[in-house]
Amino acid sequence: MAPRLAFLASDRPDVQAARAALASRYGDAPEGDADVVVALGGDGFMLETLHRALASRRPVYGMNRGSVGFLMNDYNESGLLERIASAEKAVIHPLAMTARDAAGAVHEVIAINDVYLLRQTYQTAKLRILIDGKVRMAELFCDGILVATPAGSTAYNLSAHGPIIPLSGEVLALTPISAFRPRRWRGALLSHKDKVTFEVLESEKRPVSAVADNVEVRDVIQVDVVEDRSISLTVLFDAGRGFEERVLAEQFTA
Repeated sequence: MAPRLAFLASDRPDVQAARAALASRYGDAPEGDADVVVALGGDGFMLETLHRALASRRPVYGMNRGSVGFLMNDYNESGLLERIASAEKAVIHPLAMTARDAAGAVHEVIAINDVYLLRQTYQTAKLRILIDGKVRMAELFCDGILVATPAGSTAYNLSAHGPIIPLSGEVLALTPISAFRPRRWRGALLSHKDKVTFEVLESEKRPVSAVADNVEVRDVIQVDVVEDRSISLTVLFDAGRGFEERVLAEQFTA
């Protein structure tokens, strides 16, 4: 029996037209009844779709109608059911961020790509980094810092000169953003089991915000980040073009 497909698309007119064509050809099940969710757009829309899938845990097959599309498959209206049937599965475990702000409020947010801290003003951020409760860097002056999952390692992390990580590596990237002191510190690779804690030093003088994917918490004073292995999200890639192959190929491009 063919899988029931639910088509989701970004709001661009051309993408909506592609959605209508695919829905007419393959049917369009309600999202709650679908076996597979097909996301049409770019990597940003894939991220939105995966957040929607946190509740249902339905597998997501993306087709690129955006700019980069690292997490997407090529767009083609033909043979979609066959492509999905033979697709390779990539399982993603997100990050859980717990941020405490200056007013004492606690914010808990799930991040599929990354959690990052950024200075809010012209003042450089001053951070302390702890791994599993042990201070590893007493003071870092920087514009910010991020923790990236393997799935998110090709996004902001890569732009900040962090490493690309295969899913099988079971590591997280800890990458500074414009580090000033220590100037030559390039970050670290951490076990996926590690708990990362950021303490914001001189928070009144040097306010910092924390962002988990697209959710921002301002004026944070402490942020804890840990991988949440209780959550598993499945992304489908065309056979021979799985996530591990994409990560490997990306490291040999100019």
